[in-house]
Amino acid sequence: MTNTNANAKIPFTPSHSDAELVNQPIGYWSSAAGKAVVHHIRTMLAENGLTQPQWWILNQAVGHENGRDRREVVQVLRGYLEFGEGPLEHDIDSLIGRALLTQDPDIANAPLRITEAGTELQKRVAALQGQTRAEIHEGIDDADYVRALKVLQRMIHNVDGQAWHH
Repeated sequence: MTNTNANAKIPFTPSHSDAELVNQPIGYWSSAAGKAVVHHIRTMLAENGLTQPQWWILNQAVGHENGRDRREVVQVLRGYLEFGEGPLEHDIDSLIGRALLTQDPDIANAPLRITEAGTELQKRVAALQGQTRAEIHEGIDDADYVRALKVLQRMIHNVDGQAWHH
């Protein structure tokens, strides 16, 4: 995916001075960052014929020669961005319909298996995901990124919230 952001070549300048930023609302900025980043990722995935949940499902199937239990896949993913079980079941069926996953309909609880076409798509999109991550992280070193995540996790903790990502 090519970064088509018109501001990509313009140097980043914070919206406010440090003295002003300290009084900015975290809810606004964390939400704005989340929306912008997720939109950027979902655009890349859509350009490759996938929704974000379908991408997650393919990643759950990769590397499991004997397949994955459908219920386990749904269990792992159901809390991601509050998609829930119903849409995940639909996305699994869609991937089966597109021959990216298989599941033997004659065997109860047959495992999900990724097909050759599914593996090829997953590998291609994984490479693009790396490029997308680099675009999102441009100008941010690992130490700053880790610090930002720790600050967000602490704020979640401070308000008795819960968040987890594998």
